[in-house]
Amino acid sequence: MMNLPDTTLTIHFAPLLPEGALYALAALAVLLCLASLFLYKRAILWRSAGAAAFILILLNPSLIEEKRESVPDVAVIVVDRSPSQDNGARTSRTDTALSYLRKQLDQQSDLELRVVESSAPSDALAQETRLFDKLDQTLSDIPVKRRAGVIFLTDGQIHDIPKAPERFSDYGPVHGLLTGEKNERDRQLVILEAPAYGIVGQPVTIKYKVEDTDPEQDDYATVLIRQNNKEPRLDLVPLNIEQTLQVTMEHAGQNIFDIETSAVDKEITEANNRAPIIVNGVRDRLRVLLVSGQPHAGGRTWRNLLTSDPGVDLVHFTILREPNKLDATPQNELSLIAFPFRELFEVKLYDFDLIIFDRYRLNRILPNYYFGNIARYVKEGGALLEASGPSFATKNSIYTTALKNVLPAFPTGQVIEHSFKPSLTKTGKRHPVTQNLLWSGADSRKKSAKSGPKWGSLLRQVVVTPTSGDILMSGAEKQPLLILDRVGEGRVAQLTSDQIWLWSRGFEGGGPQAELLRRLAHWLMKEPELEENALEVQVDGNNILIRRRTLTEKEMSATMTKPDGTQESLSLTSANDGFLEARITAETLGIYTIDDGTQQHFAIVGDLNPPELRRVKTSPDLLAPLSQTSKGRITWLSETPEPSIRLLPPGRRYGGSNWIGLRQSHSHNVTGIKSRPFLPSWLYMLSLLALLISVWWFEGRSSKK
Repeated sequence: MMNLPDTTLTIHFAPLLPEGALYALAALAVLLCLASLFLYKRAILWRSAGAAAFILILLNPSLIEEKRESVPDVAVIVVDRSPSQDNGARTSRTDTALSYLRKQLDQQSDLELRVVESSAPSDALAQETRLFDKLDQTLSDIPVKRRAGVIFLTDGQIHDIPKAPERFSDYGPVHGLLTGEKNERDRQLVILEAPAYGIVGQPVTIKYKVEDTDPEQDDYATVLIRQNNKEPRLDLVPLNIEQTLQVTMEHAGQNIFDIETSAVDKEITEANNRAPIIVNGVRDRLRVLLVSGQPHAGGRTWRNLLTSDPGVDLVHFTILREPNKLDATPQNELSLIAFPFRELFEVKLYDFDLIIFDRYRLNRILPNYYFGNIARYVKEGGALLEASGPSFATKNSIYTTALKNVLPAFPTGQVIEHSFKPSLTKTGKRHPVTQNLLWSGADSRKKSAKSGPKWGSLLRQVVVTPTSGDILMSGAEKQPLLILDRVGEGRVAQLTSDQIWLWSRGFEGGGPQAELLRRLAHWLMKEPELEENALEVQVDGNNILIRRRTLTEKEMSATMTKPDGTQESLSLTSANDGFLEARITAETLGIYTIDDGTQQHFAIVGDLNPPELRRVKTSPDLLAPLSQTSKGRITWLSETPEPSIRLLPPGRRYGGSNWIGLRQSHSHNVTGIKSRPFLPSWLYMLSLLALLISVWWFEGRSSKK
């Protein structure tokens, strides 16, 4: 390759007269020459030469000597390190081609090579392949004329290619060396529409599509749909056609719908064949049935609490008169309506989210088989709260009915009737229903390291013997005060005192009665934030936080399944807030499945359908318009692993079947300038005098003839 010379000479004119005067003199000289041609018809050449020499001297020619330094053109290799490049042999082809190109281009002395990688090789969380952002930064200090060209090592899936055609000439010839294979195949599940929230018990609509890059081989795909980790169902759906899925929200909180399509032979990746959808269930209104026994001061407390919650629809019945109570009051004045036994406890029993028995005693008003209905309702997913009064310790206790099969404790027959202060058990200090139970009363600031916050006293408690469940609060003589239990699919709470209303009256400073009962009711109705064994998965960028609430400090383990199908065991260690937790850093985009043995949650790193996983098939289509406009070429490395490189002048075609070209501009920088007269002044004068004498001599000879 030839180098530019170090020094060049050029002629420069520095007129001795203003430009207008020179034009005028030149015009006058031309007119005089033309006049002499017509009048004298002799020595016209010598006169013209004399006039031209005179004008030339006035132009004052000089020689400019420039010292130049060659400036190399700049070629850029852009290396695609996005996650889609990890498929197949793309990474190895990229590294091999990069090594070859470096070796070839480093041999060119007047060519500067710059290599740009789209992201760090360890950054597998890019949701888009953005190559032109870094390319523009790299070329920002290089004039367009010196840009020899750009070579992309990529699978062709680039998401920031300039849209404006006028920018296509900014880079020089653009070449794409494709790292994948021709005729690749990929099948993926694309979520088109999914709601973020839904009402419990009502259906929501999910729209999805199974896309296949080669639908001619198959007409249908098998889709596996699993809701809340239950038994899946199989659907056979046509390819590349939008599908509508109707699913019902089963409970409040996260409802997980896991949709997965079948893979195909020789598929590029299966990471985009699955999509878990998380829809948060919200209750429209919680329906509560409150059945009170004999009227007492605590009845109003329950009613005020439930009616003050806008999310609760309360149905309240109070037994005012028992059948064996005799008085002279007319029957039509004792009640407005007959007690709707069948409607409440048979026909519409399952419409209620929670049933509360407040100081209820058997009085032959409620038939016994209705208690069997309630027990069955609890086992099938309902909720029951029993607030015990003194009658619970007698033969009229509701424990003598079918409810004994669901209640967590049975009465001993003893009732304690003296002042005592409730306290939290070790389990209660970690359970979300009673954990951090604060109270703004006068005694709430007085804390003891052993007993915790000081609440007001209660005056009566029924002694029971627990048979199951978790004891959260203890009362008089360390007897169980609050017991929670899970029965079948449902939940039961047993409060062994009917005196908690004293807290609402401020007795001895009061206590957090409203907050406790609110939490209790919402735990019974399965509100997610009050789950004592909740598994939470939080995603912040590529950081995944796994939190498992537990009632003990014993460490647990969980299994994490990565997007590529590999599994990793995680150790959950104790935190200070009643949780076990583990923190991990995600290495790739996709879906991470966390399973603690009883629950399964998902962590979605990146968008649900990130562009980087949406299209993973190698394709020249996106880069082709830019390459064609800039006279570059798209080459498949699988067919031409080492294309030859040529340096060509501007305006040429820069690519062929097995070669690619770069533009050679021969640019330079001027490092010094020296100016000197074309001829010395005395030589100008001597030459002009000699020319005038010659004209006079030739004209003299012509006149003699």
